[in-house]
Formats: sequence, C-alpha cells, structure tokens
Amino acid sequence: MSQQTISSPTDKATSTAEYLRGAVHHNSALSKQGILERMFTFWFNSFVYNQIWEDPRVDAEALKLGPSSKIMTISSGGCNVLNYLVYDPESVTAIDLNKNHICLLRLKLAAIKHLPGFEEFFLMFGHADDKRNVENYNKYIRAHLDEETRRFWEGGGPMRKLFLGPRIKYFSRNFYDYAKLGYFIRFLHLIAKITRKDPTQLFKASSKEEQEKVWREEIEPFFNNWIVKTGGKLPWALYSLGIPPQQFQAMEDEVGGGGMIEVYRERIKRLAVDFPVEDNYFMWQAFGRTYDKVNRAATPDYLKEENWAKLRRNVSRVSTHVVSYIEFLKKQPEGSLNSFIMLDSQDWMKPQQIADQWREVARVGEPGTRVIFRTAASDSPVEAALALDADLKKRYVYEKDISLELFKKDRSAIYGGFHLYVKP
Repeated sequence: MSQQTISSPTDKATSTAEYLRGAVHHNSALSKQGILERMFTFWFNSFVYNQIWEDPRVDAEALKLGPSSKIMTISSGGCNVLNYLVYDPESVTAIDLNKNHICLLRLKLAAIKHLPGFEEFFLMFGHADDKRNVENYNKYIRAHLDEETRRFWEGGGPMRKLFLGPRIKYFSRNFYDYAKLGYFIRFLHLIAKITRKDPTQLFKASSKEEQEKVWREEIEPFFNNWIVKTGGKLPWALYSLGIPPQQFQAMEDEVGGGGMIEVYRERIKRLAVDFPVEDNYFMWQAFGRTYDKVNRAATPDYLKEENWAKLRRNVSRVSTHVVSYIEFLKKQPEGSLNSFIMLDSQDWMKPQQIADQWREVARVGEPGTRVIFRTAASDSPVEAALALDADLKKRYVYEKDISLELFKKDRSAIYGGFHLYVKP
C-alpha cells in the first residue's frame, strides 16, 4: 500500500479541542479532578511536542518491523514515524488528536521529499538554528504544503507576529527551544543556571563512571531545589510534558504520597547514567536542548545520512490524519494492519474505553498483530480493561517478560513501563 497525504487537509469534522475533551474529561467539571482535566485540555490544545520521547529502537525490536509491517501510530512530534521508515515498512499510518503535531509531521515529510539533499535536511532538523532553514522552507517546501499546514507555520495572531514571528522562524533560533515541551525544558535549564549547575558537562564524559560523577555534581542537586520539589507535587506543573491528571494520579498511587520527586530523580538518573553519551539523543535533548551536531552519532535514525536514501524512497508510504485512535480504527477493514503503537495513551483512558479500542484492534489486526505502549507507572492498565471481556482477553497475549527486557533498553528513560501484546 502506497499512500501520500503530505498535502491533504485536516478533517475539520471534529476539532482538536473536542477530541481532547473526549480523551481526558472523565470527571465532573465541578470536582477537583474535573477542574484539573479541563486545565490540561486547555493547555494541551496547542503545539506541545517538538520531538517524540519514545525510543524507536525498542519499538522496532518489539514490533519486529520489516517490509511486511503495516503500522498505525500516534504521531506526536513525528520523529518515530520517520524512524520507522528505515525498516522499509509496507505502510505507516500516523494519527493524532492534536493537529499541531500533524502539521509538524507534514513539514518533515515535505522536507524529505523536496529539499535538495541530506545536508539541507540535517540543517533544518538536526541543527534547527540557522536562518538558511527559513530560506530553504520558502524556496523548496512551502509550495508543497496543504493550506492548514502552511498557515500553522506562517500564520498566527497579532501577538505572535509582534513578538515571535511565524513559527517557521523557530528553525532559525533552535527549534528544540520551542513548543510547550521546549519552554518547559528551558525553564528547568534556567533553574540549573541560577544554581550554577551545568548539565551539559555530561557530554564530555567518556565512561559510565564519569557520567555518574557529572550526575552527582551537576544534576542531582537540582532535585533539592525548592521550586523543583514544590512543582513536582503539582499535576499541572507537568502539563507541558503531556501528562494529564489521570496519568499523574497513576504515578502518585504507585509510589505513595510525597514520593513523586524521587520518581523523577530515579528516571533522570537512568537517562543520565545508564546509556552511553554517544548513543543517546534523548540525553542530549534533555540536558543540552540539541542533538550531537558535530559527530552526528547521538541523533535519531532519520537524521543519519546513511538512512537518507531510504527516507526518500519510503516517504510516500506515510499517511497522516487528525483523528482519535478508535475513530480511525472503526473505519478500517478487517485484517488490514499488524503493528500498533499507542505511545502512553492508555494512561489517558478509562478501562471501558481501553476495552472498546482493543476490540477494534483485534478486528483490524492481522493474526500475529503486535501492540506496544508505554505507561507512567509500571503496571499495564490494559490488564484491568481486558478483564471486562473474557472473550476479548483470550485474543491477546501479554508478553510481560519481553516487555520488561525491552523497558530496560529504552533510552528515553522517562516512563515507568513498556508493554507488548500479541494477537496469536
């Protein structure tokens, strides 16, 4: 199946705000949890992710990606959609509730197809801080974008035009400093600077011992800062990471009251210490707000020159849709897909919603279909959902041991669990 929808317009039947309300609003608007849910949807109805925070190497191993793979994934920042193309899949269907993220993915797809070569592509998404990126956008890309995507990158209200300019200029100022996630990480770096700590020292480490030393001296003290300790207890403080109230509650329930700061400490230590500096681009983004521009080793696979020809060859296999996961599934024929990536969306959902979605996956998925997702806490919420329907539960096998092994390999290190299910 070859489908090219880089320039297809967004389906306007349902807005991003409406999709978010359906996904997140589970409690009365007058309740504490309901108020937090509505604060989250207001905050999330914008440009949140400038890159994705799931390790595509782990995904590929779990899904056994190859030429027969027919993938359905949530887009988010779109990086992994491009990373999957390295494995020559038959098709990649990218969906997202948030149209802003689809606009980012469509920009990347158009850049692959229409920029002159890899160096221009790496300049835009690897360096992401050069005025030539805006020039290349105007010369090579903009004419190939659909109206809504072009409006997203070039438009904006009076305040944006006055103070920030069009979003495409982000690529002349370090794109990874922008979007809600970029602003959040910049704020944390400001705290580090004020406290005279320098997490970028990590990039000079040449061994795990040196990484541990930098962790102790430059990063761990950060968690003793009163702003960090106070903010870490507040659900809304993590909205820029895309963590809704229900996901925060699942983490808090698992560790007990007052223990959230220790969860952050443990996961950031894993990110800083457990993987080699030269191989972990998530580390570079978290502690440096950049990729390895010099050696180009700590970069996603889609930003490696040896994969450029594959990207160009396979880019037409990607289709993009602004839609909910279950709404898209309901429109697909039986047995039409075999690889499902749900990111951390299961944390957002109630058990009945999960069961309804997995019933559709069972219908649309071929025999041997593989499904992966991540969770903020360690346990899989899908187990409780499948327990609602004995017949549905029989249609999946939870590969718990394999999931635990793959979780240890996940370089992003920010989640509590990785989960793989297989349809026999």
